[in-house]
Amino acid sequence: MTVDAAQTSRPFNYARMLRTLLPALSLALVLLAIAWLNPRAISYLGFTLMLNLAIPIALVTIAQMFVITVNELDLSIGPFVGFVGCVTATWLTETPLLGLAVLLGAILVYAALGALIHLRNLPSIVVTLGMSFVWQGLAILILPTPGGKAPEWLMTMMGFKPPFVPFPIIAALLIGLVAHFGLMRTSYGTILRGAGGNGQAIARAGWSLLRAKMVMFGLAGLFGVFSGLALIGTTSSGDANIGNGYTLLSIAGVILGGGEFVGGRVSPIGAVIGALTLALAASSLLTFMHIPPDWQVAANGAILIIVLAARVLISRREA
Repeated sequence: MTVDAAQTSRPFNYARMLRTLLPALSLALVLLAIAWLNPRAISYLGFTLMLNLAIPIALVTIAQMFVITVNELDLSIGPFVGFVGCVTATWLTETPLLGLAVLLGAILVYAALGALIHLRNLPSIVVTLGMSFVWQGLAILILPTPGGKAPEWLMTMMGFKPPFVPFPIIAALLIGLVAHFGLMRTSYGTILRGAGGNGQAIARAGWSLLRAKMVMFGLAGLFGVFSGLALIGTTSSGDANIGNGYTLLSIAGVILGGGEFVGGRVSPIGAVIGALTLALAASSLLTFMHIPPDWQVAANGAILIIVLAARVLISRREA
């Protein structure tokens, strides 16, 4: 390689590295801001309180990431988490076999949605928007008013307090690593990502795009169930509206983590980092900044826009 060629490649490599590190830099900036506003929050107890809801947010973000990987979008994941929460706080506690059967059936419904979207070539936004009303209605039928109780084993698991490192951080790390290994380090994970990146090539190679869509939507349903379980294990009771805000949080977490809406370009670890960033920014940072709750949604949107603008600038340097 000539000197001129080496010099030409340096800006590209630097920009690509900066783009990869952008989710971690965003999280670091949020942590620095929290440390500056309230140094006492940077402690074992502080992180445990600030990341109280980080586990369900990380799980729902991974669920959305599976759908985005195949170039689709799920607008029903938030109400679905609420539905799972209502089932968990009622049937799973009172009649565990019935509750488990309902949750397994819900995962199969998610896989069937993937098949329907693929076979009929339907817009996923429209289908999942319609399903959001279905999940919401079912949740209200199961639990018309907030209440119920989480299973004891679930509350015990979510209340686990390991030494040195808060449980939400350990759980988020495990979630990211499991999703990363399954999607990025296995041969079938490559095929699943290829279904979003170049579906025609995957089909010509003999792999079923229908099966890929069903698997990815089924995984989204599975992680949505995990998110609902974690949420109820943390809050200890159910509410039909408890997960409504998770749809936008999940999309924002994937995008903050470096994911894109097309091309099968996602990052499981980045998505988890994005979820942690949102969990900290949505509650602790904005509270310490004395921003009224009515303005906190707008502030979260501003954070997302800033990160996206930085990604655009970096992408221009890559080009």
